[in-house]
Parts: sequence; C-alpha cells; structure tokens
Amino acid sequence: MPMQRVVLNSRPGNNGVPVPAHFRLEETTLAPDLEDGEVLVRTLCLSVDPYMRCRMNEDTGVGYVTPWQLSECVDGGGVGVVESSRCSACSEGDVVTSFNWPWQTKAVMKGSALQKVDPQVVDGHLSYFLGAVGITGLTALLGVREKGNVTKGANQTMVVSGAAGACGSVAGQIGMLDGCVRAVGICGSEEKCRALVDDCGFSAAINYRKEDIPAKLQELCPDGIDVYFDNVGGGISDTVIAQMNNNSHVILCGQISQYNKDVPYPPPLSEEIQETLRRNNITRERFTVLNYMNKADAALCELSQLVKSGHINVLETVVEGIEKLGDAFCSMMKGGNIGKQIIKISE
Repeated sequence: MPMQRVVLNSRPGNNGVPVPAHFRLEETTLAPDLEDGEVLVRTLCLSVDPYMRCRMNEDTGVGYVTPWQLSECVDGGGVGVVESSRCSACSEGDVVTSFNWPWQTKAVMKGSALQKVDPQVVDGHLSYFLGAVGITGLTALLGVREKGNVTKGANQTMVVSGAAGACGSVAGQIGMLDGCVRAVGICGSEEKCRALVDDCGFSAAINYRKEDIPAKLQELCPDGIDVYFDNVGGGISDTVIAQMNNNSHVILCGQISQYNKDVPYPPPLSEEIQETLRRNNITRERFTVLNYMNKADAALCELSQLVKSGHINVLETVVEGIEKLGDAFCSMMKGGNIGKQIIKISE
C-alpha cells in the first residue's frame, strides 16, 4: 500500500533556526497485514507546535519528550480515521487521536496508543481535538486555573504573550471568562492584533514589532498586571514582569523566543528580574500540563461546551498536504500562524 511520510533529514543544532530542508518527504509502502491489537489509520490532520523544536536536538533538555531520530519518521499530535482493525477497542470508521501520531498519510498503529473521540464534541471540526479541545486548550485552561489565581470581582488584569498562538488565544479568553476585567495580548502583527480583539474578545492587543511595549502596557493596564501567561520569555517577558503588581502571578507556559538557543529550560532570568520577582512577591511557576492529566476529562468537557456555545472562539491556520509540513513548522516557529497551525492531510 503506497503512502508518504516525513522524516527528520538533519538537525539544526542547538542554536540553529529550523528550515524546511531539515525535513524530508519520502514515498514508501505500508504492509497492509495487521497483527493482533493493531489498526490501519488514515491521517486526517496533523499539528505542529513550538515544543517540537527541542525534539530536533539530540537531547530535548526536558524529561517528558524524546528527540526525533535522523531519517526516522517524525511524530506529533494527529487525528485520523480507522480503516481496518484487529483491535477490540477500535472499529472501522472510528475517529482516533494520539500525541505520537506519525507524520504519514497512512499508518499501522497499536490500538492501545489511540484515543477514540466523538466528532460531535467539536461539531465536526476534528482539528479542534489537536487545539482548543485537546492538549493546547488543556494547557490554557489548566494553566490559568492552577497557576493564575484569577478571582471573580478582584479587578484583575491579565497579559498574554504569544497571544495569537494556539494556546495564548485560548488562555486570554479563559482569563476573561474566569473573572479578569481586562486581557491584553502581545503579538507580532496588526492582523493578529485584530484577531485577538475582534474574534477572541481581548480588551486590547500590542504589536511588539511596531509599538513601544512598556508605554503601551502602562496605557492599557492602568492598574498594573496581576496575571501574566508567558509563552515567549526573553525581553518581552522582562518588560511585562517589570510592571506586575505585588502578589501577582506568572504562568510559565512556554519560552518560544529561546527555543533556538542552547540554554536550559526554563532559561535563566537576569539578576534584575529575579530581584523584581522577590521584591514584589511575584510567583513564577513552570506549568507542565502533563502533570495535571487527572483533571483532563472534566476540563476537555468544559472546553467542548465553551467552544460549542461560542464562549471561546478558535483561531486556526490550515494548510493542505503532507508535503507542506516542513514549511508549516518553520513558519509557525517564526510566528507565521494565527491560532493553531494545522496541516490537513486528507478528508
């Protein structure tokens, strides 16, 4: 059975910027014979995400993801449909998902590694299982709930960096729903600013490429900043932290500005910023969603309801074709996407 797959062609090095040539598309064949417990799946859509950058290195630097191997098929979040099955838990026609879906048009997978999902939960938008009603939405919802200390009636202001990405765009909406009186997003284009305010209900957005971030934060957050959902790290985060109130909270979700650099995760802060955190009693706690999976089912149910009811608006950038995976990944790492970057593989 013919199929296409994407393998890791070369590594960018710990300080390198990924380019499409680091990936290679291969035409190959798949043996259609299934062993007991296996299923044949057709891939519908795949996700590319910032955390994958560390998987391009020989050592990911974190314990919860493994590096991709040279000339081996790359994997990540995916959704597909079962075409044939020798697994009692999966039937032909089932829609299934996995965190470790191979970047292939078709694949033979262990049924036990797949999670069956109900398309009605996302009104047929199957890619949402990779984003707002999947691990990305969980990261936003549980990050805000577990580390943000958002309290209704407390007149809190939330700032989100990387706000037009898959996680940030949901996190700001959760913050507002949970009681923040304003949510300000920081992102990298006028189009993204418009999407945050017009589509996601953010109070305001700052284009960091064109605007004076400290001045705009003072203007848009007149009562200071109480909750900071940090997706980017680096200079932007230092600027936000400098304007945070006493007893405020940083949710350390990601550090995409640092992912192409050979630094530990999370990257070390300057002495000045560490002193600001101490002086103002600001908590800055790393958030890893995999530590909260006991809360996942209830949270996913809530996310589904919020999306279906229109309380959360989902942003996506969709490209078609497995041959576009390398381009889509590199574009996402440079901020070319609005919302979740999805690659549609088949209908």
